[in-house]
Amino acid sequence: MPKKIPMRQCTGCREMKPKRELIRVVKSPEGEISLDFQGKKPGRGAYVCAEPDCLKRSVKTRGLERAFGKSIPAEILTRLEAEMTEDAP
Repeated sequence: MPKKIPMRQCTGCREMKPKRELIRVVKSPEGEISLDFQGKKPGRGAYVCAEPDCLKRSVKTRGLERAFGKSIPAEILTRLEAEMTEDAP
């Protein structure tokens, strides 16, 4: 029997995709928001496709804000976009 593949929804395009294809955005218990390429950081997670366009769409539709229950400062969003384009595996 094939192994079950966990599926998650992208907050940008709203498509269900395999968890390994998405990047996890994490709000730590201290309230800091960061990218989690390994998927192991503690905290509340939301998923975004590995494309900067999906991150922009998620910001526009306030998908990340709804997932975390708080507004996300603009400097954090620009840092997330920079990390996504430079550090992507």
